[in-house]
Amino acid sequence: MAIGSITPKDKHSRRGKKVVDENSPLLPTRREGDAGYGGEVNGASFTGAVFNLSTTIVGAGIMALPATMKVLGLVLGIALIIFMAFLTDASIELLLRFSRAGKSVSYGGLMGEAFGKWGKVLLQLSVLINNVGVLIVYMIIIDSLSFTSALSVALAVAFVVITVGISIVKLISGGLGMPRILPDVTDFTSLINLFTVVPVLVTAFICHYNVHSIDNELEDSTHIKGVVRTSLALCSTVYIMTSIFGFLLFGDATLDDVLANFDADLGIPFGSVLSDVVRVSYAAHLMLVFPVIFYPLRLNLDGLLFPSARPLGSSNTRFAFISSGLLIIIFLGANFIPSIWDAFQFTGATAAVCLGFIFPAAITLRDRHSIATKKDKILCIFMIVLAVFSNVVAIYSDAFALFKKNASPSE
Repeated sequence: MAIGSITPKDKHSRRGKKVVDENSPLLPTRREGDAGYGGEVNGASFTGAVFNLSTTIVGAGIMALPATMKVLGLVLGIALIIFMAFLTDASIELLLRFSRAGKSVSYGGLMGEAFGKWGKVLLQLSVLINNVGVLIVYMIIIDSLSFTSALSVALAVAFVVITVGISIVKLISGGLGMPRILPDVTDFTSLINLFTVVPVLVTAFICHYNVHSIDNELEDSTHIKGVVRTSLALCSTVYIMTSIFGFLLFGDATLDDVLANFDADLGIPFGSVLSDVVRVSYAAHLMLVFPVIFYPLRLNLDGLLFPSARPLGSSNTRFAFISSGLLIIIFLGANFIPSIWDAFQFTGATAAVCLGFIFPAAITLRDRHSIATKKDKILCIFMIVLAVFSNVVAIYSDAFALFKKNASPSE
């Protein structure tokens, strides 16, 4: 994620644009005279940008989505996935509109413009917490299995296709029961337990910290809205298919990490082979996505620790120190955090909800350039109230469940 606030030229075409250090694109811009490219290619294509953003979105969160169906039921669960996609599109649109008005080419620059130095620092801390949490989840999933953006998305789709295929085979053979359609609410505890899925769904759609980098890559920046909506539509489709067929396949036995369900016998011919293919393909996807998430994490930590130092790329010692330190923290976290659900509960209810909804809404309500409409402000108040209320209830529900578990006598 870019954290500076360089002022770009006021034009749509990005041809020949010089991008430096933390504002460098995730997909390199090729210019005439560059060695080894075999020709001039100006800017990133629409398709390349879609795959790049989709890679940021579709991560380990997809593995916890079938478990959200176990809590919510299929109808409410699918409705919430679609709702989160629309809300994410609205928040990104606000970010991009205010970035254009202030000529900011990064999320950090936009926060700095709206709230000064401490706004930028708060954003950096949120990216650190969110990305460390996400990468810990990646390590948990990869450890349990004892670059190109297009390939990583293809591997995620392969996981969905195989899961759907297995579900259909078992459905035809009569090996599947009817999944829960609506949530099972019997008392106050089960009611507030519904809110525990919110941090998971929030984390599943977080991509805001890479939107500016992808926008900077595009030859024509007017395409960014189409890129965002195409990516969200693609990822929402993958999420819905995974949620439906993952929950249909395993029912109430669905684990927090549905990938762990594939350890058991699937009860179909070549089931063990298909299980291995599913697990290995998704592990490969996570390994391809890992650098995309690690990139902004390292840059933001460097910005916090060494705000006045020369660019990170020019100091091998600092680069190695920060990279190795982060990898050690991620590895230790993966070994001490019991499940991906716990990791998502923390990051989703804190940093992710700030990055995805509270910060964009706060920037709009601040309205430095007097461009926010009444509709924008109503939407932003709704986003902040919804985000704060739902995540506070989710944290309360988790804390209550933990307290109840610790208070109960041991067997």
